[in-house]
Amino acid sequence: MTETILTLTLNPAIDGACEADRVRHTHKIRTTNERYDPGGGGINVARVLARLGSPAQACYLSGGVTGQLLDSLIDEAGLSRLSIPVTDTTRISHTVYERSTGKEYRFVPEGPQVREEEWQAALTAVERTDHAIMVASGSLPPGVPDDFYVRLLGLVREKGAHMVLDCSGEALKQAVAAGGLWMIKPSRGEFEALIGRSCTDMEDVGEAAQALVRQGVADLIVVTMGHDGALLAHAGGTLHRIPPDVPVKSATGAGDSFVAGMVHRLAQGWEPERAFLYGMAAGSAAVLTPGTDLCLPEDVERLFAEMVAEPAGG
Repeated sequence: MTETILTLTLNPAIDGACEADRVRHTHKIRTTNERYDPGGGGINVARVLARLGSPAQACYLSGGVTGQLLDSLIDEAGLSRLSIPVTDTTRISHTVYERSTGKEYRFVPEGPQVREEEWQAALTAVERTDHAIMVASGSLPPGVPDDFYVRLLGLVREKGAHMVLDCSGEALKQAVAAGGLWMIKPSRGEFEALIGRSCTDMEDVGEAAQALVRQGVADLIVVTMGHDGALLAHAGGTLHRIPPDVPVKSATGAGDSFVAGMVHRLAQGWEPERAFLYGMAAGSAAVLTPGTDLCLPEDVERLFAEMVAEPAGG
C-alpha cells in the first residue's frame, strides 16, 4: 500500500516555456510553442507522483493574480492542493529553447517577500495535515528564515512521518545539522558546499556521503551529477550508476522527477537501491520532454527496464 504523501513548496512559480530560432540582445524575439505549467520543486514532485500513480497533496504559498493562475493550473493538472495565501505576487519563470543551437535559457526570479505570519501558516498547515511522507523541495523565498526546514522537520518527526528534503545552501546545512531526515538529494556542487570541500573522485563522494549516513544526517543520501550519473549512500552501502543515454530536449524538472520517482517506489515499500534506479529513470525521462513538461510514465518504465538489465557497473 502506498503511503500518503504531502509536498511543500514555499517558492512556487508559473513556469513558462517557449521556443525561438535565435536569442539575441536588443532584438525582438519571436517565439512559438508557448506553454505554462504550475512549477516549483514540491509542485513538480506532486505532478510526477500523480502521473506515476501516487497522488500527493501539494501545499504551497500563493499570492496575487499570478497566484490565482497558479491555483487554476494546479486544478487543471488534477492535483489535490492546499494553497496558503500570501500578500506578494507569485513569481513567473521563463525558459526559452533556442532551436538554432539546442541551448536552453532559463530566467528565474527570486520570488515574493514572505511575511512571518505567512511562513508560520505553512507550518501550521503541515501540522494539521495527515501524511506519512513529507517532500519539501525548492528554494526559500525572501523573508523565510534559513532554519525553516529545521522547524518543519521537527513537526514532521512529531507526527511520526518521514521527511525528504531537496534544497541547497544554508537551509540545507541547518537541516542536515539537525539530523533525522529520511532522504536528501543534493547535486554534486551542493553536496560539496555542504561538506565544505571538493571531492576528488566518485569514491570520495561515496565515502563522504556514507559518513553523513553514519552520523544520522539522513537514512538515504542521493548525490546527482548530470551525465556522470548519481550516487546513493545508505546503511547498506553505496551505489553509483550512469543514466541511460537519451536525447536532451530540456533539463527543466529532471531533479524533481528523480525525487518523485524514487519517493513513489519507496512509498510502495521498494528497497532503496531499486527505488534509486527508478528515480534515475524518472530523471532521465524528464529530459525527453520539451520545456516545462515533466517525465512521462511510459518513458520512465522503459528506461527503468534498461537500467535493471544493465550490469551494476554500467
